Amino acid sequence: MTSRRKFIKLTALGAAALPFAKSALAQSSAGNGAKPIVLSTWNFGLGANVEAWKVLSTGGRALDAVEAGARVPEADPKETSVGLGGLPDRDGHVTLDACIMDEHGSCGSVAGLEHIVHPISVARKVMETTPHVMLVGDGALQFALANGFKKEKLLTKESEKAWKEWLKKAEYKPVANIENHDTIGIIAMDAAGNLSGACTTSGMAYKLHGRVGDSPIIGAGLYVDNEVGAATATGVGEEVIRIVGCHLVVELMRQGNSPQDACRLAVERILKKNPEKAKQVQVGFLALNKQGEYGAYCLQKGFTYAVHTAEGNQLFDGKSHF
Repeated sequence: MTSRRKFIKLTALGAAALPFAKSALAQSSAGNGAKPIVLSTWNFGLGANVEAWKVLSTGGRALDAVEAGARVPEADPKETSVGLGGLPDRDGHVTLDACIMDEHGSCGSVAGLEHIVHPISVARKVMETTPHVMLVGDGALQFALANGFKKEKLLTKESEKAWKEWLKKAEYKPVANIENHDTIGIIAMDAAGNLSGACTTSGMAYKLHGRVGDSPIIGAGLYVDNEVGAATATGVGEEVIRIVGCHLVVELMRQGNSPQDACRLAVERILKKNPEKAKQVQVGFLALNKQGEYGAYCLQKGFTYAVHTAEGNQLFDGKSHF
């Protein structure tokens, strides 16, 4: 199993990406406060940002940008925590969760979706063509197929092999920063100053069949308020759900906190609820305000995020509590 701490090779990103690692203390560097801007969680956020930037740099809408970015890891079979190639639940099913939200507060979501490579696009279709916010399980699949999405096998040989090896002991012990719970969350502001966000994952590896984390839940794994800012989360979704994490981050920004401080205060809320458990799990928040300022904060060291502005595509280490 590959650690998320491995940097994406530059050759895989194309000439548009200019990544270099920075500490969280460098977040006041040139580019903070700029627009357009796109931010994505983890190292694979670099590749997602490249696609999103193609939309933003030509005057496109933030909603189109975050969808385009999220589709990159969804289609990459080497990314075992998102989309195609995702590690399955304990019964061998690859189940996907995703949500998307635009500047108008419109949102769409799918949970427990199987056989569809791009759940983020299904979530957008739910948002734009139905009166609902969330579709789940077989209903989500039926909706996707009715709207032209192709049914495909998501379990790759590599992920199946890892699952069968896990079955020998069947121990469920999530490890911080390892690919059993790494989500891609992506938030952006376009040249018009409008915000949107997307979040997509295959969830925790070897979870109980039917388990849903924070990623498809509006207000937990993602929240956008065009008057204030946007936030997304990654890590152990149960802990994020308990504090409605991303809504909390946005409301903290509304109260005047910087994105960095809002993320820190949300992490501290998790820490306060269960100090001992917080030492064992990873949760990270990433936020962007209406002024184009951004910040991140996490429980454990190891959370990275990517930021793309007109000055380039950069990778940062999120500041952590521990």
